[in-house]
Amino acid sequence: MVKINRVGRRSVCGLVLASLLMTGQVGALEPEHEIRRLMLATDEAVSGENWGEAGEYLNRLQQLEGDKPDDYFFFRGRVMLESGHFNESRAALEKYVSEAGAEGEHYNEALKLITRVEKARKQEGTRSSSSQNDSEPVAIIEPAGDQSLERLKQLYLVESDAQALLIHANTLLGAAGWRADQRIVRLDQPADIAYKLDRRNDVITIQESRREDSGRVVRETESLGVFGVNPQIEWNCQSSTASCWVYDPRDGSRLMQLSQDRERAEEIARTLGRLIKTMQGGGQSGN
Repeated sequence: MVKINRVGRRSVCGLVLASLLMTGQVGALEPEHEIRRLMLATDEAVSGENWGEAGEYLNRLQQLEGDKPDDYFFFRGRVMLESGHFNESRAALEKYVSEAGAEGEHYNEALKLITRVEKARKQEGTRSSSSQNDSEPVAIIEPAGDQSLERLKQLYLVESDAQALLIHANTLLGAAGWRADQRIVRLDQPADIAYKLDRRNDVITIQESRREDSGRVVRETESLGVFGVNPQIEWNCQSSTASCWVYDPRDGSRLMQLSQDRERAEEIARTLGRLIKTMQGGGQSGN
């Protein structure tokens, strides 16, 4: 029998832990069990009216492969309504009603919420006539604080600051795709323009997927070196293009075209800035 002394045992354990962290998660559940776990967590958060927490669980569910239960769409619609994302809320609630039918546990409540969304959209339309014009100053976003960063690492089950920020940015981008037709948002249809970030060493890669009228998807990738770049990312929203824009910190040109959702665009800009600053510092930026 081969004996391993205490020091050797610690080294072996360290190697095993390091190899597990390379996968991004330790002891990850299989998708069907993880979906069930996150659905229970979402239900509890919605019951407690913890909308931010519920939204984070739903974002994680959205990234998982596998069929989602009907209640996923109900919870998504509920949270989107509370967040003021009325198009997405109605699309999710209508999806729930269609899938669950009159026998669904939340059927009646879903119908009532659709009516609430309809009223809220009418009120929003009235306010939009006096909304700010395109000449408003561009907002400058400060990087997120350390406390929220620690929370992201716990949320995404990773040890690396940069990895947590990267996953969070892609989660936000997954829900911020730009669509030519803003009136109807279908959860089963991809956006016309979407983005995904990746990183390698001191470079962030930005992949743009653009869907043509024929249905063909054209992908282009741009590299953004982080050194010498200001991590204060500028953004704004324009009614003329029905878009929000995140600007390139190198030259101020348009970098990403997003859906017209100010809060989400702001959070994407903040997260990208924090990712740049973290990679510049080299702190906990491993995989």
